[in-house]
Amino acid sequence: MSTENLAARAMSAVNGSQAARSGAKVVIGMSGGVDSAVSALLLKQQGFEVLGLFMKNWEDDDDDGYCPAKQDFFDVLAVAEKIGIEVEGVNFAKEYKERVFSLFLQEYQAGRTPNPDVLCNSEIKFKAFLDHALALGADYIATGHYAGVRERHGKFELLKAEDGTKDQSYFLYRLNQHQLSKTIFPLANLYKREVRKIAEDAGLAVAKKKDSTGICFIGERPFREFLNRYLPKEPGDMETPEGKVVGRHEGLMYHTIGQRQGLGIGGQGEPWYVAGKDLARNVLIVVQGHDHPLLLKERLSAQDLSWIAGEAPHPNWVYAAKTRYRQADAPCVVTRVDAASCDIEFAQPQWAVTPGQSVVVYDSNVCLGGGIIA
Repeated sequence: MSTENLAARAMSAVNGSQAARSGAKVVIGMSGGVDSAVSALLLKQQGFEVLGLFMKNWEDDDDDGYCPAKQDFFDVLAVAEKIGIEVEGVNFAKEYKERVFSLFLQEYQAGRTPNPDVLCNSEIKFKAFLDHALALGADYIATGHYAGVRERHGKFELLKAEDGTKDQSYFLYRLNQHQLSKTIFPLANLYKREVRKIAEDAGLAVAKKKDSTGICFIGERPFREFLNRYLPKEPGDMETPEGKVVGRHEGLMYHTIGQRQGLGIGGQGEPWYVAGKDLARNVLIVVQGHDHPLLLKERLSAQDLSWIAGEAPHPNWVYAAKTRYRQADAPCVVTRVDAASCDIEFAQPQWAVTPGQSVVVYDSNVCLGGGIIA
């Protein structure tokens, strides 16, 4: 498919869902990657007034090579010059520490495994960034997320992306009606390979740039090394469900449900997996075998709920949900729901359901919202 046809398909989602008018001012978050670069290019080609915004969310260790913010900013500047837009840098490091990182540490101290990307989206990229953009006179904000948004029956809906392998609606489930009403996702209808082709045809220097992985403030450094700087080690025993000690751990915070690597347990038989945490005794519960019953859950409870339409799903209707990003949708029913929590039951047992992670509920390709697994 030609670049022109790809661009037309991309922007049909924008104009069809947001009724966005040509000439409207759009402030786009630019990270230095190919996705946000192509998003900015598409908006510019469509006739919007585009301003790039580079967000600096972490500054404790800019120069240690793990979080290459400086190089990312240089890449943003190069893209902006190529496509003919202005760029502004803004520092949200204070907001990030207060709204995201502090909770990240609290959750690990409590023995849970948080997902800071979810909180970063709702608190920084679509709150602090949105407020800043509106103060600059923006009509909309845009990002390079693989997701979609449409207005239907007076409500804004968050949609899965066309590229199911890159869909990021899971990380966006905490967005509300106001945030969605002001948001454009130019990549909703595109596949990653098509995004790179658009970038290459346009001569963007980031066309083949490797995607960033992980959390920026951790980057590529070893996870334990990072946590050691903020939380003290608390070594303890690894035990089987029957109470047999089979090893030692350096701290419960270093482990998550379903983890196989790094346990250091020898012996014969099937591989060992983390199945639970006994916080009171500082004991890590481990089992042998990927399909051990303790790793399979048919139901869960969630709290800190967020429903995109402002209304909870219907109890006992059949929906789909996922309890981690890289997971296929699993048929389920919401058996109970109130303002504080909900219970979800799955048609088939789910593997390694992890407290602190998010369960996200879908009605076909519409993301309804979700909550934090209790």
